[in-house]
Amino acid sequence: MNKFLFKHIDNSGLIIFRIVFGLLCFLEAFGATLTGWIRRTLIDPDFTFSFIGFEWLQPLPGNWMYVYYIVMAIFGLLIMVGYKYRFSMLMFAIMWTATYLMQKSSYNNHYYLLGLLSFMMVFLPANAYASVDAKLKPSIKKISMPSWCKWVFVIQLFILYTYASIAKLYPDWLDTTVVALLMKGKAGYPIIGDVLQNTTLHHLIAYGGILFDGLIIPLLLYKPTRKHAFFISIFFHLFNSIVFQIGIFPYLALAFSLFFFEPKTIRNIFLKRKPYYNDDAIITPKYKPVLVVLFSVYFIVQVALPLRQHFFKDNVLWTEEGHRLSWRMMLRSKSGSARYKVIDEATNQQIPIKLDDYLTEKQQRGACTKPDVIWQFAQHLKQDFAKKDISVKVYVRVYVSVNGKPAKQLIDPKVDIANEEWHHFKHHDWILPSK
Repeated sequence: MNKFLFKHIDNSGLIIFRIVFGLLCFLEAFGATLTGWIRRTLIDPDFTFSFIGFEWLQPLPGNWMYVYYIVMAIFGLLIMVGYKYRFSMLMFAIMWTATYLMQKSSYNNHYYLLGLLSFMMVFLPANAYASVDAKLKPSIKKISMPSWCKWVFVIQLFILYTYASIAKLYPDWLDTTVVALLMKGKAGYPIIGDVLQNTTLHHLIAYGGILFDGLIIPLLLYKPTRKHAFFISIFFHLFNSIVFQIGIFPYLALAFSLFFFEPKTIRNIFLKRKPYYNDDAIITPKYKPVLVVLFSVYFIVQVALPLRQHFFKDNVLWTEEGHRLSWRMMLRSKSGSARYKVIDEATNQQIPIKLDDYLTEKQQRGACTKPDVIWQFAQHLKQDFAKKDISVKVYVRVYVSVNGKPAKQLIDPKVDIANEEWHHFKHHDWILPSK
């Protein structure tokens, strides 16, 4: 255990990763201001669908979310150059996680991953070299790090990719139904749009995705296959970046390769003036028990969260219960329609509801397909009418199609959703069976 966790190795990989990570944090935050994402997601909506339990996290009023993201972008730059590193990293982690939890209409797994990594990076000595901190305070300058600083990334990635691979092992993915639907939406792309409709390519994407996710970490760890796996990774992630336009995630995924190649190789390429550490000393720190417990609990939670779907009734593709925080990436295509019926309890009269009056187009997609969002919108309607001293019941008639199959009713139309409680670890009986 001591050798595995506390043997010191050259820290070149971590130092370069900090620089790349800080740059990507900057690009993600600053890019959100340039692309209109902040306005569409956090300013234009009358309210946001936060993660249930975090309703108190709401966007700042007016245009202050632009300032919020610019501050985050500045922290990204400070992380990159290694100035006030731990404070900058902690502040970015808190601010990023807050924005992640305050809205889920624009949900991406890389948002979740970036939050996890940000808090993880707070604990790592990533500013020990090639940083402003090390220049201002030479006593923190080091050319080595304990092995656990590498393995936390490797284990996190192994969990992520393994669950992503296993999740694809279901009929609609294996027969390429899902891939075909995903590619259909890319038909308008210049040059490659028609190519993406090719059925042979669909099979390559479907089965290549399973194999890549399932094998990439072992292949990167095994020296004879490492270079080949790296070049495959470049193609895989650039393809995803171009076709799916998923922000910084493909480039972040490529940056993880820094922890798989020999530190000497990384040092020779990126930090030629840096002394190379090769003493292999084992230094057991006083904080060993705390560290072991902390990361043991963390990784147990990471392994357990994706398994919770199996303890819910029915299929996660239908109920969405256990879907988030489970590395279920681009696995299904859902469409639906919903009609919300609001009844005044005092008069028993129906009050007309138009989704356009309350929700943006992107929010409406969730309010027509996802039970948790449907429940939240029912709560919002109830609270909105309560402000007018009107007590209401909310009934929903929703029809949802999963992976292009015939639409079926999702929610029991006889249940007043607004007066139902939400349970994080229990199936909701007002979600109708998928079969």
